Amino acid sequence: MSSTSRIWVVAATMGAVEALKDQGICRWNYTLRSLHQHAKNHLRSASQTRMLSSQTSAAVRNQLREEKAKQSEESLRTVMYLSCWGPNN
Repeated sequence: MSSTSRIWVVAATMGAVEALKDQGICRWNYTLRSLHQHAKNHLRSASQTRMLSSQTSAAVRNQLREEKAKQSEESLRTVMYLSCWGPNN
């Protein structure tokens, strides 16, 4: 979750709490409990987010490594071709 969306969630939660303050403590507790339950059910934990981002970065590293290997192999082929079939000066 990006920092901007976190800020909006916090602002919306604070606005909801401020709006419900004058309605009594029971309704306020119910609202906080339901918001907490919703966040617990629908938002990823920080460890899950870190694990997902580390898997993504590993995949990007592997892709870059493969591209570099292909480029090196193509360069070697070009050198071999030119050394065997290139112009003889």
